[in-house]
Amino acid sequence: MIQVTPQIALDDSEIEESFVRASGPGGQNVNKVSSSVRLRFDVRNSPAFSETVRTRLMRLAGRRLTRDGVLVIAAQRFRSQDMNRQDALDRLLELIREAAEPVLTRRPTRPTFGSKQRRLEAKSQRSEIKRLRGGPVE
Repeated sequence: MIQVTPQIALDDSEIEESFVRASGPGGQNVNKVSSSVRLRFDVRNSPAFSETVRTRLMRLAGRRLTRDGVLVIAAQRFRSQDMNRQDALDRLLELIREAAEPVLTRRPTRPTFGSKQRRLEAKSQRSEIKRLRGGPVE
């Protein structure tokens, strides 16, 4: 079990990893070692989430989500397979933590009487400064 938040825990069997050859520079290892990791996680059918967290996670995933509701994370930043596995897992957990945070709705407020007075006073002072800039009256 992977503990993501105090309320959310993922079963290890829900995460599927596959290894492919990474593109880009790698020296002599580039054509021999499959160091790139593709992590797949079925968001739609996972029992670990509430419906609100699931919909928020699917919205946050964006293009990384397939039509079947599977989140695919590709990691090939490092030359080591273990570091790429950890990177992909960390990115998945961070995405889930972000989706688990409750959305705070903004409560509209009104300006106070004092702030309105200060704003109007500042406007009148500025107006007076600009009025005095005028040239001599003929």
